[in-house]
Amino acid sequence: MDKHITPAALRRAIRSGEFSGNTSGYSPGFVQCNLTILPADWASDFLRFCQSNPRPCPLIASSNKPGDTGLPLLGDIDIRTDVPSYRVFRDGVFVEEVADIRSHWRDDLVVFALGCSFSFEEALLADGLDVRNISEGVNVPMYRTNIDCAAAGPFQGKMVVSMRPFKAADAIRAVQICTRFPSVHGAPVHLGDPGLIGIDNLDLPDYGDAVTMGENELPVFWACGVTPQVALEKARPPFAITHSPGHMLVTDLRNSQLAVL
Repeated sequence: MDKHITPAALRRAIRSGEFSGNTSGYSPGFVQCNLTILPADWASDFLRFCQSNPRPCPLIASSNKPGDTGLPLLGDIDIRTDVPSYRVFRDGVFVEEVADIRSHWRDDLVVFALGCSFSFEEALLADGLDVRNISEGVNVPMYRTNIDCAAAGPFQGKMVVSMRPFKAADAIRAVQICTRFPSVHGAPVHLGDPGLIGIDNLDLPDYGDAVTMGENELPVFWACGVTPQVALEKARPPFAITHSPGHMLVTDLRNSQLAVL
């Protein structure tokens, strides 16, 4: 499928089952979102968790009211069908991965759409930087860390990060570029020695795929929207749904609308 497909056409392809892969590099220019869906009586604590941890959990949009399946701010969306792959959690435990969530939908569910690092990748590419997961055609590598998130009610846990390798000069440029995009994770949270943030082996990501580390390259780590999935494990809500890592909600919102000039 042509990666320059419009967001609406990509969502239609996802809805019909024609497309089910990771969305990195698709619909360039448009915001991609992580997804967390929770019962209404858990929503206020999760909202506070996002507000307390804006780097890993930058909130872009949420339901107008429980049970809503659309997110009008982000486009003509049916949240039950328009993400390539979903993860279902019960009592904080991941139980299954599904292609749509119509059979799981409930009238008390609240949707949170969070900014995704795939959005700032476009700005890195536009500056001539090699974004390794895109050039190698794989899902970005993501790792659990020892970095604590601020707790909010039952939601707490360690931050998850995504990693992209760069030579030192390019890493500095990546920091400068991504600082302009606080709504999609902003500047990196760490670069260099992965052991300092609790990562033992870059070749064994917790989510996504390993990428090639070139000679004289540094691993650069950004806060990642998979972090809420770790918080769900700690909070143990009776029911929750997220996107599968790398399989995002692709919206009609333009990346340029999120940039801080």
